[in-house]
Amino acid sequence: MAQPAQSLTDLLLGLVVCALVVALLRHRVAPRHRYWEIALGWIALSALGGFVHHGFLVRWPAVATVSWTLISVMIVLGVSYLLAATVEEVLGPGHRRVFWALRAAGLGAYLGLAITTGAGVGALILCESITFACIVGLWAWAARHRHPLALPVLIAIVASGAAAGTKVISADLSPLDGDSLYHLAQIVGIVLLYRAIAPTRRRPTPQVAT
Repeated sequence: MAQPAQSLTDLLLGLVVCALVVALLRHRVAPRHRYWEIALGWIALSALGGFVHHGFLVRWPAVATVSWTLISVMIVLGVSYLLAATVEEVLGPGHRRVFWALRAAGLGAYLGLAITTGAGVGALILCESITFACIVGLWAWAARHRHPLALPVLIAIVASGAAAGTKVISADLSPLDGDSLYHLAQIVGIVLLYRAIAPTRRRPTPQVAT
């Protein structure tokens, strides 16, 4: 195994998220949207892809470039469905135009960079922060209107954002590298998100009026 710590922590992350997706599907009662499950599904696939990438494919740079691109696309799809779930929960059904308007912000920024500077996968992930900011903004707006899911979801988002801080932890302070710690820290944010959204599978959740 080329990068055992990064590979195995990605595997653990992927398996945990897969288990949460199964749990959401099992608790499903009302015929609601499936955006949460699909979003977590893509996140799980990206983590499992990271397991293969770090464990084996990094030995061949050309192959690793392709695999990392595919993983990045999975992450983009996961973020897209997180936005779709947020629009559905906060604004209610029938707001596809809002979704596409917000989604176009991140993708438009990337396309602009790609055309003008030839930006690659790294820029794509960076531009996804625009979409993530839209998600945070919608839930913050929902919190002002006392949406019951807003505070738990925002806590999960803050935990996921804080996980990125593990990347800068000195090797002297931890036996694991920053990427491996990040994978483990992401589990906390994902579990908190699951705990926030799981009740929506058992009882109706009111949307914020628009």
